[in-house]
Amino acid sequence: MFTRARWLFMPAALLAFPTLALAADEPATINGADTAFMLVASALVLLMTPGLAFFYGGLVRRKNVLSVLMQCFMCMCLMTVLWVVVGYSLAFGDSMGGFVGNPMTYFLFNGVNTDPNGTIPHVLFATFQGMFAIITPALILGAFAERMKFAGFCLFSGLWLMLCYAPVCHWAWGGGFFDGGEAGNFLMGAGQKVIDFAGGTVVHINAGIAALVAAFILGKRQGYPEKISPPHNLPFAVLGAGLLWFGWFGFNAGSELAADGTAAMAFFVTNLCAATAGLTWAVIEWFRGKPTVLGIISGAVAGLVAITPACGNVDAVGALILGVGAGVIAYVAVAVVKEKFGYDDSLDVWGIHGMAGMWGAIAVGFLTVEGAGGEQTLIQVKSVVATIVYTGVVSFILYKLVDLTIGLKVGDHDERVGLDLTDHAEHAYTMLD
Repeated sequence: MFTRARWLFMPAALLAFPTLALAADEPATINGADTAFMLVASALVLLMTPGLAFFYGGLVRRKNVLSVLMQCFMCMCLMTVLWVVVGYSLAFGDSMGGFVGNPMTYFLFNGVNTDPNGTIPHVLFATFQGMFAIITPALILGAFAERMKFAGFCLFSGLWLMLCYAPVCHWAWGGGFFDGGEAGNFLMGAGQKVIDFAGGTVVHINAGIAALVAAFILGKRQGYPEKISPPHNLPFAVLGAGLLWFGWFGFNAGSELAADGTAAMAFFVTNLCAATAGLTWAVIEWFRGKPTVLGIISGAVAGLVAITPACGNVDAVGALILGVGAGVIAYVAVAVVKEKFGYDDSLDVWGIHGMAGMWGAIAVGFLTVEGAGGEQTLIQVKSVVATIVYTGVVSFILYKLVDLTIGLKVGDHDERVGLDLTDHAEHAYTMLD
């Protein structure tokens, strides 16, 4: 009797609640709003690399500006091709013990098509992630600007993408050690996940430690620091910083992969943290003398770095704390620590990206609105240490390998003349007699 009544009731229930009947079996579908949002976000992240080119290009001497622009644009070309061939597979392919993805999973983008990946096409997700793979190796070049061979840069950057960036990306976002998988239990703890919403560890700490290693391996520029000229074009650097700030909205808000409230909050706190850090750096300089244009844009970039791992998990108060901390920490790293130890990180990649990235990656553990506290902070610390050790060691090996084969550092004559002419046979500016 009950069974017959149940079946008589079912049609009425389906008519009254059609969404309940379909929810369980509803296949993943592409959402037009999310797709449009992610198309824009992907374009914004790509724009960050030309922005970085102007930012770095304005900070070097006139005779080396084209070499910096060329290196950034080479990353746009080389990393795009490598990402399609094997990089995406290494980062997001079937996990091989939690360490790296199977290189054959998406080899040559096989299987990367317009089928849904969440609410956006798979090919769009892969493209968005590829934009991160472009800019991360480009960040490193600021440490060895004005003194690395172009051929050595190309070889190192390609190898670094596959052997450093892709594995760490897999750890955090592809089901690896940091992503709650069983393979990460020995390091993170059973079922524990690292918070890295948009790439504090994957991008900034990863690139920052590789930059610091480069600064020690290549040594100082000729005449550093007494005879090194100041930035040749600060307006270029300001333009670059502005493009970076603008593109960072796609970097951070786009990491939600959907046009929703979390993306909106990530957008908001990104702007707030950058503004706070820029203000903090300027105020510190003002107390010590005069506030500078270089200082305020450096502080703003440090704030953008610090909020990156946390932007999906903090509110306005958290963004303010992160911004003040980023401004102070990056300033001390650049103005005090670098001077004390005397290493020549040409454009302060470690001080701004490495140190501010570490601050953001660790601080999100106790600033997250979920209130994770000490346990999550410990997980964050473990991920930072693991990334620094792994990428530091592998980067050191790669630099040495490239140096033994085609060489890393340009000769004294080439460094004096400038890499624009010696590496590319071009001048950035036409000089009239």
